[in-house]
Amino acid sequence: MAVNSYKDDELSVERSKAQTLIRLFRYLLAYKWQIVLVLLIMGYGVLISLVNPLIMESAIDDHIAVKDLNGLYKLLGFALVINLVLVITVKLRMYIMAKVCNEILLTIRQQLYTHIQKLDFKFFDSRPTGKILSRIIGDINSLKDVLSNCVTTLIPDGLTVIAVVVIMVWKNPKLALASMMTIPFMAVGTVFIQIKAHPRWQIFRKKSANLNAFIHEDMAGIRIIQSFHAQKETEETFDTLLAEHRTSFYDAVRMSDAFGSVIDLSWGVGCILLYYTGIVVLGVDQVSIGTFIAFGTYLNMFWQPIHNISNFYNQLVTNIAGAERIFEILDTPPGIADAAEVTQMPEITGEVTFEHVNFSYDDKVKVLDDVSFRIMPGETIALVGPTGAGKSTIVNLISRFYDVQEGVVKVDGHDVKKVSIESLRRQMGIMTQDNFLFSGTIKENIRYGKLDASDEEIVAAAKAVNAHDFIMRIKVMTRNCQSAAADCPSGRSSFWRLPERWFPIRRY
Repeated sequence: MAVNSYKDDELSVERSKAQTLIRLFRYLLAYKWQIVLVLLIMGYGVLISLVNPLIMESAIDDHIAVKDLNGLYKLLGFALVINLVLVITVKLRMYIMAKVCNEILLTIRQQLYTHIQKLDFKFFDSRPTGKILSRIIGDINSLKDVLSNCVTTLIPDGLTVIAVVVIMVWKNPKLALASMMTIPFMAVGTVFIQIKAHPRWQIFRKKSANLNAFIHEDMAGIRIIQSFHAQKETEETFDTLLAEHRTSFYDAVRMSDAFGSVIDLSWGVGCILLYYTGIVVLGVDQVSIGTFIAFGTYLNMFWQPIHNISNFYNQLVTNIAGAERIFEILDTPPGIADAAEVTQMPEITGEVTFEHVNFSYDDKVKVLDDVSFRIMPGETIALVGPTGAGKSTIVNLISRFYDVQEGVVKVDGHDVKKVSIESLRRQMGIMTQDNFLFSGTIKENIRYGKLDASDEEIVAAAKAVNAHDFIMRIKVMTRNCQSAAADCPSGRSSFWRLPERWFPIRRY
């Protein structure tokens, strides 16, 4: 089976960006009332931002010009009150959106984790654990700003741009046209940058996954690395992967940063065209000072939202690659799943039958070729053969961790494909050749197969596999070591060089 190691980039599945974004934004529908409140708050903010230039124009032309100080003070007092309310509502909006976005990320992470647990062994065989972790953690975290800004940036800034254009055209169509002549240049530049930037961010995500995969593998195998004194070699590999990760990030960021340059250039040229048109083309006598100041403010109000929207678009280009990788996993169907009309496996007596079974991990090399045998209940069977002969494969097929390509595997006469996976596996106990212990006590690890097991059942299970005396010896030695540290063997004997997770034996 071909395995995608930390040395190899994962293959990208081309997906519709629009469908990916729609699917991502659907998570916001569960919080529609919070979103409505945020939109109302931002609507108030947009209104105040549009009114402020008009207040400034009125203050200059209607009050300062005629020395109406009383009217000016009233106008400034009104402006102060509405802007203080704006500051308070902005803080409330930020709190609501932060809470909503964090809850959405929690939902997506839970869905992804739950789905991954349902996937078959082939999925895990084909990629390092670190690459899976990078999707659960890094790719999901990258979506926070996208979810937040789609509400707090895209909608209000879009409305602001439309409102500003309407006001500018209403006040002076010629100045408005001059101010916005650079929009086509900005649009072309933005599309070009997006086309170039998106694949670079995809590469960066892949390099991040490679780095995570190596670090996870390195930490998991640290005892082997130190045993062979291979730290130098792993450091060189780490430096290589880190350099690839850094280079891919620089490459992507350099292209994405061009968004800001295009907007700033368009903004600057728009300002030049505004004042050139107002002063040279129309003439100073045709435009009042208040109108000039208001137009300058509105021009900033036009380009600042455009700049914000471009930054949001930049975030989409940057992080949509993460969303694609998340949905790719969520859309991966479990290779081993219950059929439509499965039955419950009755209490197992122990008869196992293989009928002309053919099996291959990669659909190329057969591990089992026309294998047939029958094991009766109560029989003890030893499968003998060299590494790779298929001994573990037979056990995996009985538990239906994999499906056969041809033939039938039966337990008590029931085809394992025609009974529910849960009813089959909960009646089986498998001792693998590579044991794994979860962090915690020995008691918690024994109970893992039956979470409601009593203490008596746990002790009975330990005795059944001849582990009880071994566990009690460890418990006594650990207690003695804790009470008289000076008597503990320095450096520990081979018995004491057990995995650290075996030693928090607070209770049996």
